[in-house]
Amino acid sequence: MEPKTFYRNFDDLLERIQQQRPKKDFICSILKEVQSNFGGMLRLGNLRIYEDRGNEFVLVRTFGSTNNNYTRTLATDSEAVRQVLKHGSYIYDQSGFSIDPGMSQQGYYAIPAALVIQAPHRRWIAIFELNAGWVREEVLFALNAIRSALNYRMFSENIQTELQQAAQIQTSLLPQQMPDVEGYEIAGRSQPTEIVGGDLFDFYEFNGDVFGFSIGDASGHGLPAALLVRDVVIGLRMGLEKNMKMVYTFQKLNTVIHRSTYSSRFVSLFYGEIEKNGHLIYVNAGQPPPFLVHGNQIEDLKATGLILGALPEITLHRSYAHMDPNSVLVLYTDGLFERENQNEESYSIKRLKNLVKQNQHKSAQDILDLIFAEVDEFGNHRKWEDDSSLVVIKRIGE
Repeated sequence: MEPKTFYRNFDDLLERIQQQRPKKDFICSILKEVQSNFGGMLRLGNLRIYEDRGNEFVLVRTFGSTNNNYTRTLATDSEAVRQVLKHGSYIYDQSGFSIDPGMSQQGYYAIPAALVIQAPHRRWIAIFELNAGWVREEVLFALNAIRSALNYRMFSENIQTELQQAAQIQTSLLPQQMPDVEGYEIAGRSQPTEIVGGDLFDFYEFNGDVFGFSIGDASGHGLPAALLVRDVVIGLRMGLEKNMKMVYTFQKLNTVIHRSTYSSRFVSLFYGEIEKNGHLIYVNAGQPPPFLVHGNQIEDLKATGLILGALPEITLHRSYAHMDPNSVLVLYTDGLFERENQNEESYSIKRLKNLVKQNQHKSAQDILDLIFAEVDEFGNHRKWEDDSSLVVIKRIGE
């Protein structure tokens, strides 16, 4: 094989390692491909794979060997194993020093060349037999490149799996269906920018006369924000289930968040309760003001206190509004109105209010779908830059 062709094919192999989903025998299949496709040029012969079992590495697979004269276990504390664990790859071409002494008893020239492959909770040692004509620089280049690609893929797969698990946990915290409240239509949706997000919304059904709802936005993105959201959702549910007053619940949440996270972590949060007759009581801790639309009138439900977690103690107060029949309440996070078009122009709260005003006659779900569709189109259907959540509550006309 010409060197140019070899490196092109080798680069293709490394790319496939990054693209393939690790399944059973993933490592074995990749190493066997290295042996089959590149063994001739690199002088790689028989292959043996050992898995770490604590005090020793145990032989689990062989490729190409036709005799049984090989080492079946490798002591973890042996000097030969320590060398490959230290360097990542190692060629045992020194007289009297080998990770597999059985190779020298096979009746033909063979030098052990080993590499370590690591996953978060598992590791292996792979040993190739180097046949006559091998070149140190070429072999070490190949072993190190394969080792790095496999290790990165195994770790990234584990991280991806953990993030997906975190996403499932976070999804389970969001309402699985909208509450059925007599006299009201309710719709909600959250659009994370990553696998897990930092937005939340929730509903609370107390009795037939009152229901509660919340929306919030944790600082940052990804897993740290998602963990903060989890704490807020659980804390809010626990506080409200114990019939604590909303202001007191917010103050307790603030203390917990401030003590348990870095000082740069905080969350904005809105919580409201609507009575059957339309009376609305709420607390707004730094959340972008929800707005109430009724005909040509638009009322902002402004902040009644600071964000949670920034200071050890905060002062909050309740405020009031009223939902008349056919009025629409819209709660949102800043990722929605801050979404930009190709000219770096934000969608803006003004556009959001006008859209709701023009479509207030529609159902809550239709209004929510229309908002997300227009904002997505405004951003030219690009990836969402920030987590975006929206709740629409409409009081049905009498």
